[in-house]
Amino acid sequence: KVVEYTIKMALATHCGINAYENFARKNYFYPDLPKGYQISQYAHPLAEHGWIDILLDGEKKRIGITRIHMEEDAGKLVHDERNPWSYVDFNRTGVPLIEIVSEPDMRSPEEAGEYLRRLRDILVYLEICDGNMEEGSFRCDANVSIRPRGLEKFGTRAELKNMNSFRNVQRAIAVEIRRQIELVEDGEAVVQETRLFDAGKGVTLPMRGKEEAHDYRYFPDPDLLPLTLDPAWVEALRSSLPELPEARRERFADQYGLPGQDAGVLTADRGLADYFEAAVAAYAEPKKLANWIMTEVMRELSTAGVTAAACAFRPEQLAALVKLVEEGAISGTVGKQVLAGLFPTGGDPAAYVQDKGLAQISDASSLEAAVAEVLAACPQECERYRAGEK
Repeated sequence: KVVEYTIKMALATHCGINAYENFARKNYFYPDLPKGYQISQYAHPLAEHGWIDILLDGEKKRIGITRIHMEEDAGKLVHDERNPWSYVDFNRTGVPLIEIVSEPDMRSPEEAGEYLRRLRDILVYLEICDGNMEEGSFRCDANVSIRPRGLEKFGTRAELKNMNSFRNVQRAIAVEIRRQIELVEDGEAVVQETRLFDAGKGVTLPMRGKEEAHDYRYFPDPDLLPLTLDPAWVEALRSSLPELPEARRERFADQYGLPGQDAGVLTADRGLADYFEAAVAAYAEPKKLANWIMTEVMRELSTAGVTAAACAFRPEQLAALVKLVEEGAISGTVGKQVLAGLFPTGGDPAAYVQDKGLAQISDASSLEAAVAEVLAACPQECERYRAGEK
């Protein structure tokens, strides 16, 4: 399964697929690695030389992908803030993962954040992972270096770890850039090392010296056979790929006339994009449906802690509700009440409106008769109003 996932991600990011791969032992000593080595790929990774495009401030930029390979996860170190010791959680040790190595093409924390979001969108669309950074199913290490403007050679890099959100990735990179600039301006040298980001204090702290490839003493794993991919399998996986976020985002803008921001929100999640398209199929008012989904539906999804794909209130029911509002059968405020009432279980909005007596009377003569009846029953109040009491 991990080979299948890696191939799909490689195809989605325009990588070349290598027909032959082998596994290597990456040797290092650290408390989270009980064997003293990690199974990884080195000389013969599964995929190389890909790219994705990011869009920032209206400008498109291409970020290269060096390689995508498979390796096993290590344990998780948990540091006790009150006592001078750490714990090791071995529950995820040995679980296979995909590592994506990027080219040094990013020039700001914002570009790095946008690149990560685009990667996450693709991984979630392909159902490789849920993209949850806080729970660790999607993780990021960032290598940061600075150089004087105009020079081509990169400076000495430091690797950042312990970043559990897109916001903290951008914060950590910005903090590390400032730290390195201050070091260089003070005449000191940047040391190649691994650093941890302390989100509470907003600083990066040294963790350990950074190894080079030769320090890991890579060699082919003697217990694992090399992997040779069947080209027919790769092509079958290629044909099974869904429409990916970037292509879908552009289609939503072209086909439905949605602003770029709306298209981006709706296509960030595959289930939400499917929900929108199913609703439009039932009621051809894309912009009106998009507005309801991006406000009311997304708020209800967040409150209930469910995904659009698992939502009991189906797209065709949302379409029927929005149609009731647009035709004046109910007001927008009542429409929100109907959505909240039906969201947990689903149901027919028209029947719910009828059952709860929420229908809106828009006939002027009916309303005037009701007003006249009230005024006739309240002569004293009418006189006080006419006398100037508001």
